[in-house]
Amino acid sequence: MENFPWLTAMMVVPLVGAALIAALPAAMAERAKELALAFSLATLALGVGALTRFDADAIAAFQLTEVHSWIPSFGVSYALGVDGIALTLILMALILTPVCILAAWHDVPEGGSREKNYFAWTLLLLAFMVGVFAATDVFLFYVFFEAMLIPVYFLIGSYGGPGRQAAAVKFLLFSLAGGLIMLASVIGLYMQGPRGESGFLIQNLTGLDIDPTMQKWLWLGFFIAFAVKAPMWPVHTWLPDAAGVAKPATATLLVGVLDKVGTYGMIRFCLQIFPEASQWATPVVIALAVVSIFYGAMAAIAQNDLMRLIAYTSISHFGLIVLGIFAMTTTSGAGATLYMINHGFSTAALFLIAGMLIARRGSTKISDYGGWQRVVPVLAGTFLIGGLSSLALPGLSSFISEFLVITGTFQRYQGVGVLAALSVVLAAIYILWMYKRVMTGPKPQDVEARDLGWREKFVVAPLIASFLVLGVYPKPVLDILNPAVQRVLTEVGVSDPPPVVPAAASTGSEK
Repeated sequence: MENFPWLTAMMVVPLVGAALIAALPAAMAERAKELALAFSLATLALGVGALTRFDADAIAAFQLTEVHSWIPSFGVSYALGVDGIALTLILMALILTPVCILAAWHDVPEGGSREKNYFAWTLLLLAFMVGVFAATDVFLFYVFFEAMLIPVYFLIGSYGGPGRQAAAVKFLLFSLAGGLIMLASVIGLYMQGPRGESGFLIQNLTGLDIDPTMQKWLWLGFFIAFAVKAPMWPVHTWLPDAAGVAKPATATLLVGVLDKVGTYGMIRFCLQIFPEASQWATPVVIALAVVSIFYGAMAAIAQNDLMRLIAYTSISHFGLIVLGIFAMTTTSGAGATLYMINHGFSTAALFLIAGMLIARRGSTKISDYGGWQRVVPVLAGTFLIGGLSSLALPGLSSFISEFLVITGTFQRYQGVGVLAALSVVLAAIYILWMYKRVMTGPKPQDVEARDLGWREKFVVAPLIASFLVLGVYPKPVLDILNPAVQRVLTEVGVSDPPPVVPAAASTGSEK
């Protein structure tokens, strides 16, 4: 199994599953969900196998590599590989996909071709998610970056709620605009490199001596595309519209996984390939990150729509992630990469459990609820745990990553670190106030609804387990992430600020 193509297999299996489901006759459409779940679990098994072959302390920048010439005349290769950051993001996608499929079991009650196409699009999306995180050829990355738009567009535009077509088109236009700008930078970067048959490989484009002005322009093209995807203020407006009308499972994959392509791209391309330009742009990026943190939080507080509220909280969280990336310390980088994982699971819990609640009440409006913890106490309890994880309660997963981001930022930018710490207060406001309005108060009259069933408990259980495990013992994940983070900072050419108080003097025992 030494040369087994783990990453290709993780793409081929869901692609085969998607094709098989799409080819099902209409009379067998009810089997689509079962097949989708089986293929997603098989892909997860491959991911676990890949994890066992990964050595976090290896010297090589990428592992599980595959390199094949694809379009040699243009320097394009089919090249895959992962470091600790990419592998953990892929594993997060592999875990969340079967959870989302199980949550979406009854999302298309009309059945027939619509149902089987819904699950086929979901598996196709899974294949592209693996590809975009695993690509080590810049052009191949761009191909997957754009290909992801196709299944998401149809999942939103064909299966969302009222206003779905407008939201899908807005998502597509924002993403295409960012992608086209990035394409110009991709081509420009190739012209600055060695060219040849492997001219787009990341390792051949890292460490280039590029004219400072040209480097800044190329960096800007990549950053704009990633800022749209992240999403950051002021190019965020597509997200609440898309997440607000999408099915909860689609919103989970969109916000919890796909949007991480933006922050992942900032690390992989902006920092590694354009280190000088990244340091030049850092003050502006940090300012935008801080604005995103506070804007997202304030907008969430003002919402009366459950799904849009959760979407706005993610804008705030992504601001913290970007802040951790561009603070460029070991601690903030570890926190930002871990935050990408923790945010994926916390957001999944909020979106999916909110979807279960909406399915029972038939409304997304917070004002239509009140007292529902007396109707569905188990659902209310799980929703509270998901909310507490999202607001970074100590003992739950997001606390560790948020603490690392704020602490690491404070090491280099004390004032910004203090401002970032205030986001904790705002998070408590929008989560707890939402819970109060939805769940507390007297039992609503003439309302009867069943509590969580066994299928829904299987959806919620792994998410809550992730909160507890990553909140209490994140070391195994950090052991995978930290070497990759340190390698990135080394390539950027930055080191941690020296301690304000020397270690020998800090003990107070040496005279």
